[in-house]
Amino acid sequence: MPTDPIFDPAAIQQWANDLGIAAFMQSPWGWPLVEVFHFIGLCLLFGAVGMFDLRMLGVARGVSLRQLHRLIPFGVAGFATSVFTGFLFVVTAPDQYLYNPALQTKLALMGLAGVNMVMFYATAARRVSATGPDDLPPMRARLFAVVSLACWLGVIACGRVITAFRPPWNWCLWC
Repeated sequence: MPTDPIFDPAAIQQWANDLGIAAFMQSPWGWPLVEVFHFIGLCLLFGAVGMFDLRMLGVARGVSLRQLHRLIPFGVAGFATSVFTGFLFVVTAPDQYLYNPALQTKLALMGLAGVNMVMFYATAARRVSATGPDDLPPMRARLFAVVSLACWLGVIACGRVITAFRPPWNWCLWC
């Protein structure tokens, strides 16, 4: 087995044990409860971001993008909830998550979604906020919306198939 130069799954597992995270997660209701909150967070995130992106693509014309943008704090709260609960999953079974190609892809897509969002706010958000309720946003904004939707749908798909993989060490991209 190659040595991982970045992560030490045994040390992560010990840390989770020492803090009581593993005991909670391995209790009868721990994992299921965290799963529920993970999906609530995902629903808040995708509900807010997905609605905004779909409107930018022309769905539900008549709804103001400026008004839809008011949902973004719910999306941020959902993202924070999902990241926290996802962290609990990873530290409870680091050897099953860190080397899992579905999780690695999920994290890469989350990173791409983050870069896409920063680029949207840096280059297109001002023009989008100036559009009327029946207007189609500029093409640049619609491209950002397509990338955003593709990334978040990919995140959801990868999250669903994480448990289908039981990764060996040779799936460590950085080892």
